[in-house]
Amino acid sequence: MPKVSVIIGSKNDQPLIQPALELLQQLGIEHEFLIMSAHRTPDKVRQYASRANESGVEVIIAAAGLAAHLPGVIASLTTIPVIGVPLPTGDLKGIDSLLSIVQMPAGVPVACVGIGTPGAKNAALLAAQILALKYPEIREAFEEYRRKLGETN
Repeated sequence: MPKVSVIIGSKNDQPLIQPALELLQQLGIEHEFLIMSAHRTPDKVRQYASRANESGVEVIIAAAGLAAHLPGVIASLTTIPVIGVPLPTGDLKGIDSLLSIVQMPAGVPVACVGIGTPGAKNAALLAAQILALKYPEIREAFEEYRRKLGETN
């Protein structure tokens, strides 16, 4: 059963979110990868998000560019923590996405990380930190990752 769900709105966004998938794998965190759009497949998003609690998912990472509605739409349909990753698409190189994600209305929180690949990595790490509160093996894997990170600097 996946603990983390990574969702993008378009297959074209996969290279931008791939570092998050790789980091979740490296940390031994069960995850799933889905493609669904808040605009092109709203019924699919609604159905998935409204049933995510039942499926055992504990954290959702949602990446989106431009207006970046996907993270907010998902957050409005579930109580599972949602981490938004703004993608550098369009003329504003992700600034528009960043502003869309961080400006969720009160009552519909979405955590937001940086734009693009660094943000994708941080989203995976934030998901690991959330899960580490409950799962000692994830806490150990995260702590080991941080130790190794410190050794390289």
